[in-house]
Amino acid sequence: MSESVVSETANELGRLGWMALMLTPEMGPTRIGRAMEQLGAQNSTRPFSGAEHVFDASLTELEAAGMPAKAAQFVADGRARARAEDEVKRVAETGGFFLTREDEDYPALLLQIYDPPAVLWGRGDRKLLDRPGIAVVGTRHPTPYGAGMAEMLARDLANRRMTILSGMARGIDSAAHKGALDAGGKTIAVWGTGIDVIYPKENKKLAEQIVASGGAILSEYSLGTFPAPQNFPLRNRILSGMSVGVLVVEGGEYSGTRITARCAMEQNRDVYAVPGNVTNKNSWGPNTLIKQGARLTATWEDIWEDLPKQIRLQLEDEMKAAGGAESKTGGSASLFGDDDKPLPEHERLVLERLKRDEAVQLDELIEGLEGTLGSSEIFTALFELEMSGRVKQMPGKNYVRCF
Repeated sequence: MSESVVSETANELGRLGWMALMLTPEMGPTRIGRAMEQLGAQNSTRPFSGAEHVFDASLTELEAAGMPAKAAQFVADGRARARAEDEVKRVAETGGFFLTREDEDYPALLLQIYDPPAVLWGRGDRKLLDRPGIAVVGTRHPTPYGAGMAEMLARDLANRRMTILSGMARGIDSAAHKGALDAGGKTIAVWGTGIDVIYPKENKKLAEQIVASGGAILSEYSLGTFPAPQNFPLRNRILSGMSVGVLVVEGGEYSGTRITARCAMEQNRDVYAVPGNVTNKNSWGPNTLIKQGARLTATWEDIWEDLPKQIRLQLEDEMKAAGGAESKTGGSASLFGDDDKPLPEHERLVLERLKRDEAVQLDELIEGLEGTLGSSEIFTALFELEMSGRVKQMPGKNYVRCF
């Protein structure tokens, strides 16, 4: 057998070994990492890492590697291998992939954290996982202002070739993914479920769009894992760990957003926060982070200027090669239309009446513009402003200014 064939066989056996330990009871990321190191040390005269020795190790060797008795027995009697082989087959059948810590495509930044996942399950473009990215996190119940800011900042950063990472939860997460998609950019959704269990269910279309657009869905949980509450706080360390920084857009005092921000600080990642109305409980998180030293963020430039020089140069070179930063919406909306031409008068008057942080009811808008614009002109203006991304219609014929 040739050396290349032996190496390939060992690599596949090693990948299976990582999967087997990941699916073994009482084995978590930290314990798996230590076991792999010990198995490698026990077999230092042989050419491969500890992962290749999982299945030929004796019960005594497995326990000596720090595995609990129940876990060691599960591996030694072949149950772990059988479960791993079945999982690998199912992953292939779903069109997904899995990565171990020793795989080339495993995110390099994620390996720097204290407890990187032993195995990552994914769908979509695995090459995207190592690109410079920003995690956007926040409340599941945002104000119109918060949702608009998350969407705008994600779109503007994606428009400049940054990858947008979030958890695909309701609210800020979904707004961030949509902003990246609107820019024709790339986005990664890190789930707290198996990659075959969409949560929340109403985001099924969004999940499909993420993968179809060249993005990716990622999870450290095996196929079929349901949305258990304890999974999501653990998921947050992956979001921050894969990113060069974390952007917080609205979050209450006791929200999961705090966990992600704390993970980012512990992992030595930059933290950015969008300031909010001090009377709104969702502003507690970002405003507190700003007081603690997070970078106050109002536009994409606030993040861009803070990026490591090599990352900024990489992205700028990519933009030049692609012909500059362009998006479907042409960047942040303003009182100017295409080519910086002023908006038509009826659109400008309507836009000036709308607010970013509070919805305005249609009847109130018509009453406020009475004598200046007729109702038909207001309807036309709202339609045009919606089409250009400057205004968003909320339930009950309420309207908010996006930017």
